[in-house]
Amino acid sequence: MLVRLIFLTLSLSFSGVAFGAGEYALMPGEVIEGHAKLEAECKECHVRFDKEAQTKLCADCHKEVGADVLNHKGFHGRLNEKECRTCHTEHKGRDAKIVVLDTKNFDHAKTDFPLLGAHQKQEKIKCKDCHETKKKYREAPSDCNACHRKVDKHKGSLGTDCKNCHNERDWKETKFDHTLEKTRFALKGKHADVKCSKCHTDPSHYKGAPHECVACHLKVDKHKGQYGKKCETCHTEKDWKKIEFNHDLETKFKLLGKHESVKCLACHKGPLYKEKTPTACVACHRKDDVHKDGLGEKCATCHSEEKWKSTRFDHEKDTKFPLLGKHVTTKCDACHKPELKVSKEKISTVCVGCHLSKDKHKSDFGTKCESCHKEKDWKEISFDHTRDTKYALKGKHETVKCISCHTGKLYQQKLSPDCVSCHKKDDVHKDQLGKRCESCHNEKNWKDALFDHGRAPFPLLGSHAKVECKKCHQTQLFRDAPTDCFSCHKKDDDAIHKRRLGKKCESCHNARSWKAWDFDHDKRTKFKLDGGHKKLDCYACHKKEMDDHIVVPRSCVGCHENDDKHQGEFGQLCERCHVTSDFRTIFIGSGSQRR
Repeated sequence: MLVRLIFLTLSLSFSGVAFGAGEYALMPGEVIEGHAKLEAECKECHVRFDKEAQTKLCADCHKEVGADVLNHKGFHGRLNEKECRTCHTEHKGRDAKIVVLDTKNFDHAKTDFPLLGAHQKQEKIKCKDCHETKKKYREAPSDCNACHRKVDKHKGSLGTDCKNCHNERDWKETKFDHTLEKTRFALKGKHADVKCSKCHTDPSHYKGAPHECVACHLKVDKHKGQYGKKCETCHTEKDWKKIEFNHDLETKFKLLGKHESVKCLACHKGPLYKEKTPTACVACHRKDDVHKDGLGEKCATCHSEEKWKSTRFDHEKDTKFPLLGKHVTTKCDACHKPELKVSKEKISTVCVGCHLSKDKHKSDFGTKCESCHKEKDWKEISFDHTRDTKYALKGKHETVKCISCHTGKLYQQKLSPDCVSCHKKDDVHKDQLGKRCESCHNEKNWKDALFDHGRAPFPLLGSHAKVECKKCHQTQLFRDAPTDCFSCHKKDDDAIHKRRLGKKCESCHNARSWKAWDFDHDKRTKFKLDGGHKKLDCYACHKKEMDDHIVVPRSCVGCHENDDKHQGEFGQLCERCHVTSDFRTIFIGSGSQRR
């Protein structure tokens, strides 16, 4: 090694020929078999004093790799390493392998063919399945057909661009652009969900699938060929059962009203394009003609497509009897009997002509039914009793049935407007209060009587104004009710006074409050209460039961006879010596004085 170094130093001082020989002499070892022809020419791979230039020389020879690096394509174009010698080392002998590839950890995403979907499963797909042994890795095909030609069920009829339908995730999962731009039959509506095999029965001849509806739907043609083969005229891909044929635009017979929901077979019973379907009403509805040809064949004069049973005949314009209210919805045969000839039939225009059997008044109210009844509702009475008579109906009278008052012939019976003419049997007062019921009662509520008791001999004052009538008036004979207090308050007197103060309750009590009483004994009697008498209870003197006249002794002995210690020796004029303040106190000057 030292000899070579000395030799190299000496060679640098001589000519270029000597320099090239020196380089060869310093070569570290033999190159690989592929570079053997360049072994003697170091300059083919090396540039003196410039290691950076070596990579460019590699690219000049390996043009495919150089192009990848320049265009950033392929495996080498995506590597971060910029120097070839980083991975490929030379001068290791003819049999050396300077290309070492770790197939297990190789990142295929750095190539022009990233492994996607099922291609990533190494347990199923091996490198050798795509990369042949004697070929370069870059020479492996990238089109589907190169590997999957054997499983092409289409036998090449759809070309070699498999990715138009298939994907790497699942070969059997297909997605094909069936639009009109790609094919002559765009998949719309229900066709979008149909499996390919339903129409393409032979996978090798996808392009030969028919386009006509009957080719697939002949078995479900319920018309059995009578409506021709142009199914798309009525049916759509969205829903086979939904008909979108525009009968109004494409024919001379517009479908209106009920005709819109009628099934096609109801009118089109023969071959559609061979037989002409009639447009006259009687052609289909002759069996529905309840007039038995009595009104001719121009059904449209009265009937319409909206509803066969409802007519549009203008009874007001075409007859002298306009149909109003309930008459509008009345069936024609209710008045016009089918068995009669309409042209000769004479129908009464008065109410009783049709409604005589329903006259609940039995002709008592005459024949002018329209005076009360209207066509809108037979049961609704429109007669205005206030406007048309001299007796206005108010309150309860408004809901009273007519026959409650009009019991006989309407135009013969004369009714009195007085209350007693109808309510005599309701007079619980037995004529005691006269015949002017309205003085107390009103039409709103018979039992709700508004009577001014202030105009009566006994005005209601104080608490009496709140008392119910029945508390005093035990019967409806109101004038029989007593006016004295004792008659109503006997129970109150029995509980307290027990008639010891008489029956003239008003002497002490007032109507404002029974408990609030006031009696001035000094002013209203001839016996003043003074001295010890002021402290006494009323019942100390008023001990006996009395009537209207109260009789109580005014002399002292009347109450104090038992207290007379003189035993009557001084007479009965106790007041000559004694005073009311204290019985034991004696007037001074009376002969003696004791305290």
